[in-house]
Amino acid sequence: MNEYNTRVLGLIQQTRGEDLEQNLATSIQAIRSSAEQGAQIICLQELFRSKYFCQTEDSGRFDLAETIPGPTTQTLSQLAKELEVVIIAPLFEKRAEGIYHNTAVAINADGSIAGIYRKTHIPDDPCFYEKYYFTPGDTGFKSFPTRYGRVGVLICWDQWFPEAARLTALSGAQFIFYPTAIGYQDCDASELEKQAAAWETIQKSHAIANGVFVAAVNRVGREGALTFWGRSFVCDPFGKVTAKADENNPENLIVECNLSDIEQIRQNWPFLRDRRVDAYQKLIRIYDDPHA
Repeated sequence: MNEYNTRVLGLIQQTRGEDLEQNLATSIQAIRSSAEQGAQIICLQELFRSKYFCQTEDSGRFDLAETIPGPTTQTLSQLAKELEVVIIAPLFEKRAEGIYHNTAVAINADGSIAGIYRKTHIPDDPCFYEKYYFTPGDTGFKSFPTRYGRVGVLICWDQWFPEAARLTALSGAQFIFYPTAIGYQDCDASELEKQAAAWETIQKSHAIANGVFVAAVNRVGREGALTFWGRSFVCDPFGKVTAKADENNPENLIVECNLSDIEQIRQNWPFLRDRRVDAYQKLIRIYDDPHA
């Protein structure tokens, strides 16, 4: 492998407790450990500061939100500069009174904020009552230049939408990170393997269709009515899973990626070249009713 083209990703898969400061300290420890193992771009899980609070609609949970920039980004910016790593930090953002977002901050290796992405697709399902808390994002789908490559970020429910991945790739992303909080209720335990397989397959398809590296970073463990299935993974632009974390335990996943793979795969599978942008106008419609 050409060392010049190699980038090392760090995926931080963790459990969460009620103590926000302890959660932050545990994440910082994992970031330091990942950096010591060579990680250059390190991604935390969705809403990493707290337990996944969207299982119920509780106005008191808005107190968990913070501004960006704010105390957490300040702490992580200092850490990124010290370790010379890129950190992707998913946070509960308070943008203004009454406007809150599920947001990921990309912090460059010099400690500056490279950019933010606000979650666009907001679910509303049993134990995933996110529409109560989060305003849909207005950042659009984009990527951010960092010291170690161009990074795109989408968040959890976004991972099921090919349009989001395509537009992020078209912005120049070499990596698409999906910080995630996905799991199952006891009533769905028998469907776990099917659900997890579908979750992995859709993200692998984004890598193949766009010729990019994809990294999914899930949480793990039991929280309330949900059991999070972990299995954080990285796949290459061919859709091959190059590393996967455990389904039950915290883990720092360290994965080497060769940027040369992007060009090689796109030369052999020129999907971006052969797109017919003149034929896709109906994509802006919710549904093309055949009886209308």
